[in-house]
Amino acid sequence: MSRDAEPISIYNELIQLFHDFRIYQEPPVADGVHNYCVDVMREQEQKLPKYRARLDAIDTSRWTISQKVDIELVRAEMNGLEFDHNKLRPWERDPSFYSVVEMGESDVPAREAPRKHDTLRLFECKFPLEGEQKEKFNAKIKAIPGILSQAKETLVPNTKELFFLGIIHKEHESRALRHLAERLAEIHPDIVADVERAGAAVDDFIDWLKQKHGAMADSYDGIGVEEFDWYQKRVHLVPYCWEEQKAIIQRELERSWTALKLEEHRNRTLPPLYPPASVEEMQVRVQAAYPEFMDFLRTQEIFTVPDYMTLSGPKPQRLAPPEHRDIFTQCEYHSLIPLRCHMVHWLEKQRELRNTHPIRKEPLLYNIWDSRAEGFATAFEETMLQAGMMDHTPRAREVVYILLAFRAARAMGDLKMQSREWQLQDAIDFSVTNTPRGWLKADGHTILGDLSLYLRQPGYGTSYVVGKIQFEQLIADRSIQLGDKFSLKTFLDEYFALGMIPASLVRWEMTGLDDEMKKLITDR
Repeated sequence: MSRDAEPISIYNELIQLFHDFRIYQEPPVADGVHNYCVDVMREQEQKLPKYRARLDAIDTSRWTISQKVDIELVRAEMNGLEFDHNKLRPWERDPSFYSVVEMGESDVPAREAPRKHDTLRLFECKFPLEGEQKEKFNAKIKAIPGILSQAKETLVPNTKELFFLGIIHKEHESRALRHLAERLAEIHPDIVADVERAGAAVDDFIDWLKQKHGAMADSYDGIGVEEFDWYQKRVHLVPYCWEEQKAIIQRELERSWTALKLEEHRNRTLPPLYPPASVEEMQVRVQAAYPEFMDFLRTQEIFTVPDYMTLSGPKPQRLAPPEHRDIFTQCEYHSLIPLRCHMVHWLEKQRELRNTHPIRKEPLLYNIWDSRAEGFATAFEETMLQAGMMDHTPRAREVVYILLAFRAARAMGDLKMQSREWQLQDAIDFSVTNTPRGWLKADGHTILGDLSLYLRQPGYGTSYVVGKIQFEQLIADRSIQLGDKFSLKTFLDEYFALGMIPASLVRWEMTGLDDEMKKLITDR
């Protein structure tokens, strides 16, 4: 073998290890149910050092930065599994982990927060069901009672807030299964009984959760600052500790409020933005918003927009009454532009479907992509503001800063819940108080759903803001390196080409700057 061939051969060892680890990471299946019982999880944990030894034995001395990035991705996934066993233990602590039905598709690479393998994804089902799809559907529906029976045996009832959130999650699933049974009554009457049995199992599980929840003492279910720091640096490869993230988020919260007030002053002689007066008016707005966004990307040379990229949404059929309008509804009714910018998520998903990289084409486990996916989508709102997309409707700029303040307030809730300074209600109260114009409803589904995710997935709430800062840092770094040769379109095309990997790794590969990686490796 030639010296030039050696790095390729060794890199292939990493690809094989990646695939072997993914197979090992998935628990065994019996009777259609993945087994998360104590003995099986203990056995899985005991085998992890074998995979680590294989990783540590790989010689990367002659590798490119890109290849070194890939080994850090595999290492991060192994760290994620270690953290699951040592601290997070979602199969023991989190009833929502035993998700049995997913109603809608997520706009990010994979479903957020820890959850068991192989949940029934209703949004992927094409009705009427036929052939192999019907067989898989039947198998997953029939497995639901066994999944929840195992959950009762495995869950340890000492996380009161997570059990409370589990009750809410399961109530959503119960409603979804009832609606599904009604839908199938005419097209698949042979399946209805199994769906009803699955729904009865969910309802029984809800009763069990309520019984356990009622007997539990109040708890702070965050993981603690020290564990948060370990998780962020070794799994998500975020180079900022809890205290540093707190400072970043506090600064962005203050900046967003200040920018909003200055925008309001600047626009004080302009007519305010009004919600639509009718559903027909909203339909006209929606029909115009998607092509407007896509046309701006193309004509202003923001990034390359291939022919396969499209963006659309359902035509609204009704308007929410004023008393039921939560933060995102308020933003949409006042200006559709900012959240169209955030919908770059869906364009990225279309691009990632065509990713052929042997490691990066698969969504990273443990939401390791969060700083890249959520951070960029948040940053893109203000990026498009600065690029001129809102010049014709200046008051839409105000909505961008309202959204940023909201996300910074949520992120602070994430941090304070994980440090065990706040419980869920404290985080809700802070978010409501610090979101401008009273647009965030204290009793709405949005803030409860968001913060429940952040309690279950430490650092997901902070990733919107911290990842945004990392994106802005990368633009600055690359601009300094390239000087007058910097081009936004070239920059973003190169950025996207690296895939959905942590922001710190994107920076390392794009710039060659290794200061963050040295910090992360030193802290290992």
